[in-house]
Amino acid sequence: MELHKITEDLSVASQLGAADVPLIAAQGFRAIICNRPDGEAAGQPAFGAIEEAARAAGMKFAYQPVPSNAVSDADGAAFGELLEELPKPVLAYCRSGTRCTILWALSEAPKQPAGQIMLRAMRAGYDLSKLEPRLNILAKP
Repeated sequence: MELHKITEDLSVASQLGAADVPLIAAQGFRAIICNRPDGEAAGQPAFGAIEEAARAAGMKFAYQPVPSNAVSDADGAAFGELLEELPKPVLAYCRSGTRCTILWALSEAPKQPAGQIMLRAMRAGYDLSKLEPRLNILAKP
């Protein structure tokens, strides 16, 4: 399990398993967001098993399934709302962490310049350069 820190309050990761949850809790995370729909790939752990492990570890869990090829602006806004509601720090996961990073970027577009968003993502290992025009459209004038 490789974690990528986006902000002080958010890190992202690839697919988790239930056995990863105690390690995540031990690192101080207080909530998990799953952005990967169940059944996206053969052998993928069901979100319910990870949710159960998170609750057993005293963590909050949110399930926001988003298809990787159809991340909408509304999905980004909903992700931002989850980040506001959940105790911090939060770990979000999907197949590779990219989808979670895109969701975070979309949620942040009205709050900070696209360049700053892309720089944070790049420092965490994610290239969002193709997303820049979309982030600029979402930015508040």
